[in-house]
Amino acid sequence: MKKLFLVVMACYAITARSQTNESKNFIYLSSDSIIYAEHVKLRPDFAGSWVLRADSRRVPLGQVKFFNNEDGFFATIQKANIFGVNSLSERIIKGKINLYQEVIYNPIPYQVDYYRFRERVPRAISTKMFYNKGYSNIKKASYASLKMDMADNPKSLDFLESYRKSKTVGIAMYVAAGAAIVGSAVTLFSGNGFKTTAPAFGSMPKYEMKNNTGSFLLMGLGAGLGLGGYLIQASGSRNIENAIDAYNR
Repeated sequence: MKKLFLVVMACYAITARSQTNESKNFIYLSSDSIIYAEHVKLRPDFAGSWVLRADSRRVPLGQVKFFNNEDGFFATIQKANIFGVNSLSERIIKGKINLYQEVIYNPIPYQVDYYRFRERVPRAISTKMFYNKGYSNIKKASYASLKMDMADNPKSLDFLESYRKSKTVGIAMYVAAGAAIVGSAVTLFSGNGFKTTAPAFGSMPKYEMKNNTGSFLLMGLGAGLGLGGYLIQASGSRNIENAIDAYNR
């Protein structure tokens, strides 16, 4: 009986997914059921928690897996913290593998009961990227996860390998930048930046500024390495998008 129930539920989930009409506004619940509505709006309730309004029906964001409205197609993200705060990610690539980017929502001054999203940021891959297949649960767009899901596409794997290498180089540069900045701080503030000259008998000691050129050079080197690490990772991260585009062809 239990096996029969599981089979029925699985068939229901597959049917719900296959019948999803993305030309309409809808809320796709965690139970794999779908609520179609003329209007789907995001707003906070009296307790400050986010809810979706499907026409007159209110749906807590914690019960929502995906929703589609005039702003786009979105997935919910369960934050990994003690408060379990939900956030949203917008689908920016649709295909065999869908790619999502986390978004921020803001109140609209002229329509206080409806919350839209801030202007979209450039489509650069960041740590706040997620993906899925179909309507399955979204996962963080990490090298390890994507490698498993793209194992059947050699070209996508090549892009992922390029991403991994650039990430490794970027991390190494961040570590070197941190070491340089710490070294700069230690040399700069040791002795408060002054050196003391031994006084002649009966006179006051003399204080002179140390030569801090080396400290400032280390600080500049650390800043440069940090910036270089960020640029390398940002550039390399675009290979995740390239990998997904290749997989979807």
